Amino acid sequence: MQKIVIFGGTGMTGQCAVKYAMEKGLKIRLMVRNEATVPEAFKAKVELVKGDVVNLADVTAAVKDQDLVCVVLGTRNDLKPTNELSIGMRNIVNAMKTEGIGKVSVCLSSFLFFEKDKVPKMFTDLNAEHGRMLDVVKESELEYRAIFPPHIADEPAGEYIITYDKCPGVSRSISKLDLGKFLVESLFEEKHAGKLIGICTKPTEV
Repeated sequence: MQKIVIFGGTGMTGQCAVKYAMEKGLKIRLMVRNEATVPEAFKAKVELVKGDVVNLADVTAAVKDQDLVCVVLGTRNDLKPTNELSIGMRNIVNAMKTEGIGKVSVCLSSFLFFEKDKVPKMFTDLNAEHGRMLDVVKESELEYRAIFPPHIADEPAGEYIITYDKCPGVSRSISKLDLGKFLVESLFEEKHAGKLIGICTKPTEV
């Protein structure tokens, strides 16, 4: 049984990644700052490790003995400037190298495909932090999958489209269920290694 550690597994998309990892039969570890945020349905089915991504020792303990890493770090609805995500990403990369783990999927934002002046101003600071995360990922020399969703929607699963190095451009959203699934599934498909991956819902044909 392959083992996966998920960072950000109690968030909206992170929970979907955890649920899909369960369906796939993976052994799951979550690193959490506060166990009270963990859904009751997860507690008997996942290993919990308490820690903070800005603490390298915590992160190293979380990735130890794992096969795969999934990063779904976010700020929920907080759009203020931060560097915690990029610090956390660097800690994850460094811990993976220390522990000899190669495969990681990372959830970022499709705004990184935009020209900076085209990004809505309310997202400027968060997008800059996602950019710093991406720099860490690209410089890591790991087998990364950098995934760039548009608006993450609380909608049923459906069909989705992926493209490399650009937005698919056929819709402006992706179901949280589909995104969570792809964050895990992409780790098992070598064609996605080292790629910047745009993803969105496939429009319903009329």
